[in-house]
Amino acid sequence: MPQLAAHQLIGANFSFQHFPLDEVARTIRGEIELWGIAQHLDLFHATDARVESVRRILADNELSAWCFTPEQVLYPINIASGDAALRQDSIERFCRAADICAALGARCLFLTPGRGYESQSRQPAWDRAVDAIGEIARHAAANEVRCLLEPLQRFESNLVNDAAGLRQMLDEVGAENIDVVLDTVAMATAGDTVAGYVDLFGSRLAHVHLVDGTPGGHLVWGDGTLPLGHYVSELARLGYAGKFTFEPFGNGSYALDPVKAWTRCLGAIAPYLNCATVPA
Repeated sequence: MPQLAAHQLIGANFSFQHFPLDEVARTIRGEIELWGIAQHLDLFHATDARVESVRRILADNELSAWCFTPEQVLYPINIASGDAALRQDSIERFCRAADICAALGARCLFLTPGRGYESQSRQPAWDRAVDAIGEIARHAAANEVRCLLEPLQRFESNLVNDAAGLRQMLDEVGAENIDVVLDTVAMATAGDTVAGYVDLFGSRLAHVHLVDGTPGGHLVWGDGTLPLGHYVSELARLGYAGKFTFEPFGNGSYALDPVKAWTRCLGAIAPYLNCATVPA
């Protein structure tokens, strides 16, 4: 059975939002996708002092940031907004996020496409997203930071919901420092495949959110019906060399005991990795 390397699996603070960051840092080992949630590092309170505090917490626990993922679906941040002031503020906060990446030593800044008004034509919002992502990517490049762009489910965005739309967005933005994310729930709900992502993006497929669903849900491995083992084996067979992590949001119950949720995911992935040692 094809296997991914254990070092490709990184930690994440998803579902740890009700715990102090220093406790999370003592739980996760190696590299982390740092979700920019309030109490950890959100964009509305990310002063230089706060960023430095987070950097020290990570360093003291021998933890490095692979990417910084500001909350951008639930928070009032929308780079494609038809409200000019809100959109400009969102762009500025993401440029600040690129600065934060540099300060933390994070390789990547995680982006999503935003959304337009449901009652209006899609094209103007699409154009706003293209312009905004391009501006953010240029600022990130000046910090020697790469961007990661992820499609969203339809209830989260009306702009990029599948691999084909992601390919179009990537082409129109035209920034060389943007790679893409495969989220297994978004992939399944869109009817896409692992092979399709690899065909469309090749080495620019750099990050995977490995989550179960029915097909939606962002569940712990085994709580849904998605063939996650098949997805992992397919990624390995096709030579995937990027990172992957778990994103167990569920209905909020995982956040009551995130260590248990994380441990269950680690147990499920272990047979599909080529080393018995995986990040705790």
